[in-house]
Amino acid sequence: MKTKIYLLLIAALAAYTLFTSCGGNNKKPTTDTTINKPIVNIPVFNEDSAYAFVEQQVKFGPRVPNTPAQTKCADYLVSKLKTFLPNVIVQETKVKAYNGKMLTCKNIIASFKPELNNRIFLSSHWDSRPYADNDPDPKNHNTPIDGANDGASGVGILIEIARQINLNNPKIGIDIILFDVEDYGQPEFFIGPRNEDSWCLGSQYWAKNPHKTNYYAKYGILLDMVGATNATFPKEGFSLDYAPDVVRNVWNAAFKAGYANYFVDGNMGQRITDDHLYINQIIKIPTIDIIHLNQSGDHSFPIEWHTIKDNINVIDRNTLKAVGQTLMTVIYEEQ
Repeated sequence: MKTKIYLLLIAALAAYTLFTSCGGNNKKPTTDTTINKPIVNIPVFNEDSAYAFVEQQVKFGPRVPNTPAQTKCADYLVSKLKTFLPNVIVQETKVKAYNGKMLTCKNIIASFKPELNNRIFLSSHWDSRPYADNDPDPKNHNTPIDGANDGASGVGILIEIARQINLNNPKIGIDIILFDVEDYGQPEFFIGPRNEDSWCLGSQYWAKNPHKTNYYAKYGILLDMVGATNATFPKEGFSLDYAPDVVRNVWNAAFKAGYANYFVDGNMGQRITDDHLYINQIIKIPTIDIIHLNQSGDHSFPIEWHTIKDNINVIDRNTLKAVGQTLMTVIYEEQ
């Protein structure tokens, strides 16, 4: 006890009170883990900055492999990330598309505190689809898309996070991984056997050939289609299969940050073939997918998905804020 005792009578009375109120009534000890937990200062995510990073990517045009836009955008992403995190590498290789075409693949990896083993990774794909094969007008099916939501939105959020962690020094190591050649999978009009593994070629390569020997991360978080108006992010099936604790942690962070209306507390049961699937299966780092999935209607994905309407007009700063601030909460509460 912190109170100073002057008389034996007072001491006896205090001991009796302590016994009857704390130990003599068979109450169970508290399990409140918030006691003595340090207060964490979580930086404010800047949605206007993230929007500008999305917009700049879209200005290059469709970031399709083997095009000048791919080269120009890759150079921009590397340069921008290096202004915030000095440890940036490009993992360049060739991968084979579903039709046998060889594609230049540039995975871009930026590392914060690369010397730490206590680390996580955040990822998104930065390429855009060469086909608007879900467009209602068949004339557009061979038209490359801007991919403002499907690709650029996640990258814009991650560049802003790179800026923030440079300024606000979290305790953990963080890798930001931008995967290439995610969206060159078989088009809807392809005639032949379906091959789900024709997608996510950049992440498949990285999972088999990580940028660092014996690479380790506690877990990973993938962003895909995270910028559209009124987006909802239910708990994706493969994420729950491979990394349920990570899902719980991220959705709790979203609730704490005030964005439970985006990160809905439900499981649609949908399992999406995305970069996280191959990371879980090949390199076996527990990884989840934050992805826009509709909870009603006939179409699971946003209406602009794989159409020419996936342009900068679909991007909503409020959605960028919801995802970005949730990730900031995860990062700065990680010990």
